[in-house]
Amino acid sequence: MRGKVAMNNLHYKSLLEIGRLIQSGDITSVAVTEALLARIDTLDSDLHSYFYVMRDSALKQAAEADAEIASGKQRGPLHGVPIALKDLIWTKDAPTSHGMIIHKDHYPAEDSTVVDRFRAAGAVILGKLTQTESAFADHHPEITRPNNPWGSALWTGVSSSGSGVATAAGLCYGSIGTDTGGSIRFPSNANGLTGIKPTWGRVTRHGACELAASLDHIGPMARSAADAAAMLQAIAGRDDKDHTSSSEPVPDYLALMTRGISKMRIGVDKAWALEKVDAETRAALEAALATLIALGATPVDITLPDTEQAAAEWSALCAVETALAHEATYPAQKDQYGPGLSGLLDLGHQVTALEYQRLLLNRAALRGDISALFTHVDLILAPATAYAGLTWDTMTRFGTDQALFNGVLRYTSAFDASGHPTITLPCGMTATGAPIGFQLVAAHFDETAMIQAAWAFQQVTEWHKKHPAL
Repeated sequence: MRGKVAMNNLHYKSLLEIGRLIQSGDITSVAVTEALLARIDTLDSDLHSYFYVMRDSALKQAAEADAEIASGKQRGPLHGVPIALKDLIWTKDAPTSHGMIIHKDHYPAEDSTVVDRFRAAGAVILGKLTQTESAFADHHPEITRPNNPWGSALWTGVSSSGSGVATAAGLCYGSIGTDTGGSIRFPSNANGLTGIKPTWGRVTRHGACELAASLDHIGPMARSAADAAAMLQAIAGRDDKDHTSSSEPVPDYLALMTRGISKMRIGVDKAWALEKVDAETRAALEAALATLIALGATPVDITLPDTEQAAAEWSALCAVETALAHEATYPAQKDQYGPGLSGLLDLGHQVTALEYQRLLLNRAALRGDISALFTHVDLILAPATAYAGLTWDTMTRFGTDQALFNGVLRYTSAFDASGHPTITLPCGMTATGAPIGFQLVAAHFDETAMIQAAWAFQQVTEWHKKHPAL
């Protein structure tokens, strides 16, 4: 450290701010990395957000970043900044378990493309973050689930639970999550973060363990829209190793995000977004919409297709693809699987070809109906869930309480099935101090619009600047 920056509360600076300090020489990447590693040592024995800390390689990457910056080489806004990865992203110098006991000592033969791109951007990778088993709904019984830093009784959101906890608690400046039914949006909402689920295909999936290949999305989780945009910029784009990755050009998100929203049309299905949620969520969403209107956006009444049907059909769609992904080890090694994942896999083996084809046709219709809405609007306003301040006790009923299941999944799973991009960001707090978030959904490959709106919202609100008292 060069003596220009105080070390207190360094962990809660934004990714872009800490990047500017490192890249200007006001502080070193090594000093920042050491500070976060010390914070992990202090706090993570209670939070359990990290599956594996890559201490030695992180310090080596930080020293390399400092040397490059000192020599005048600048790789961009992530240069020297410590981030972390969900434990399904391949890393050849650290285990990738996918939240599974069966893979706890697995070292991939190569890094994922996402890791390659972060390294090319000069980011420092601190470690691998705890997740649910195979990125489904439950943590394996032998793995300690992370604790929400806003309160241990609060749900962390799944499956990117460690990503949400570590980023909110100041144990990294941003993280990678994945979203198959809501797993970037749930932990972003539960931990007071800003998370981007990009358009399916915008970010390569090469080197990411599958839950359900055609539903899986990889995206950033951070503490602001600008930070998340910088991370997305680094990893988006065509990858020849992933034949499903898109060749659509990647805009300069940071350059475009400040253009304002005075001409944006925001679609609102009041019956769907505001009348099927609890009182605290409704009040927060109404305030968020009023803020966006004050910034110049125009509300437009719309009607969403039946997302409760989409949520009900999502389980079977996901189950069939998950069964294929686990074909080599399930049911042959069923005894090493937890009950939640086993149940999903058993369902996948029971779905008939005719049933699956019907699901695919319904999914195609859903995609078309949602896409058609964007001929009239630029964005769609949506809750993250119907219920604010969900707790672990409440979520034990998720598989048996139909109202709870619908209230959680109807706002997320449809946009995984359709592949539309969303950004989730905080917009309030419950009376008991739990974060409340909302989503903005955009047309395929129009991440720019939702980043612009989120950035504008965060210029006039303070919700994203609130941190747990750790």
